[in-house]
Amino acid sequence: MKNYITLSDIDHVETIIREARSLKSKNASSKPGKGKTLGMLFFNNSLRTRLSTEKAAKLLGMEVMVMNADKDGWALEFEDGAVMNSDKAEHIKEAAAVLSQYCDIIAVRAFPGLKDKEKDESEHVLNSFKKYASVPIVNLESATGHPLQALTDAITIQEFNKAERPKVVLSWAPHPKALPQSVANSFTEMMQRLEVDFVITNPEGYDLAPHIRNGVKVEHDQEKALKDADFVYIKNWSSYEDYGQVLNVEKNWTVDQAKLKNTNNAKVMHCLPVRRNVVIADDILDSENSIVIHQANNRTFAAQAVLKRILECRKE
Repeated sequence: MKNYITLSDIDHVETIIREARSLKSKNASSKPGKGKTLGMLFFNNSLRTRLSTEKAAKLLGMEVMVMNADKDGWALEFEDGAVMNSDKAEHIKEAAAVLSQYCDIIAVRAFPGLKDKEKDESEHVLNSFKKYASVPIVNLESATGHPLQALTDAITIQEFNKAERPKVVLSWAPHPKALPQSVANSFTEMMQRLEVDFVITNPEGYDLAPHIRNGVKVEHDQEKALKDADFVYIKNWSSYEDYGQVLNVEKNWTVDQAKLKNTNNAKVMHCLPVRRNVVIADDILDSENSIVIHQANNRTFAAQAVLKRILECRKE
């Protein structure tokens, strides 16, 4: 694995899931990252991604440098040929090249603007680092994807699964803010690589991009979609068709225990942070159905497996 930017960078999903679970169970003490440095740049806020990836790197023996890019560094220019006479003090060409002198792996988190679909889908921040850095790049959540979260989710489902082919439902839920499709996109792509029956349910106007769904069934009747589910992944996202818009709040899409009555006592997942009693009701989050904390714990081992593979690839 040379980079971890999208799920396509994983050759064999089941193999890396097993590796992550092995790292978790053995509390592995090998230090393939000894003498190496992970640099993490955050253009947006983070709690789980930041701390779990830092912990994962340290478990592998790496040193870690963390920077809030928009607060601690110079404003970056990403456009080629730009005349830099505005507030942008440094070009990505120099920034990425310099960071490559200090770091053996660079991890970047940069959300979409949710204004310009074409610009967001170009992943101009992440791909600029990939283009101008001379070391591997790891995606800590980008404009269109969150592959570390998706790997975490796959690990979690495998740990809790008791069915030969579980039914997994991705359910939209209300939120007062316009949120990216990133988590939902990567989860959808990951489920298509696992042996599961996968259904997406969301209100009209919130269908994910056709190339992400890739034929996955979308059910606009939430109750119908949830029937017989083994896992329910709850997440809000803004409209893709009316890009970045909150079309309506649809409060009746909040998931509570009553919504689980026709499931297979489904386990409930969410990437966190979660707005209680808006996205998910207290009676689920505080119940045995919720596995969100277990899911968050697995963030460390997903990141550890990814970083380990990149380090091993660098040695070849």
